[in-house]
Amino acid sequence: INNGMFVRLNKATLNMLRIIDPYVVWGYPSLHTVRSLIYKRGHACLNGKRIPICEPELIQRRLGKYGIICREDLVHEIFTVGPHFKQAVRFLWPFKLNTPTGGWVRKARHFVEGGDFGNREDCLNQLLKRMI
Repeated sequence: INNGMFVRLNKATLNMLRIIDPYVVWGYPSLHTVRSLIYKRGHACLNGKRIPICEPELIQRRLGKYGIICREDLVHEIFTVGPHFKQAVRFLWPFKLNTPTGGWVRKARHFVEGGDFGNREDCLNQLLKRMI
């Protein structure tokens, strides 16, 4: 519950998101939101262990061969969905988020109907701001 991750949006993933739509919140994060998630909640997955990203050497050792040597390069690769997006996302542990400040509005209704789940498009940033 309250976990997050980045997914490349294409026809296949869009169809999968439509299937699980009643159980997840999804949308399009802004650059500020991506940066906040990586800087505040970013952890690396090394040998199946969750390790905080506090040193640039950690990123450089794992992703240096792809031209990603610091957090800002990681943010850029994820936000622009660059050629090494898959490696960048696999390097990150899924984000563990808090319950939104003020709580959920209506978990049983779609966002379009005034609820919480489903595609929030650009309104995802407001929700994530309350959860980070």
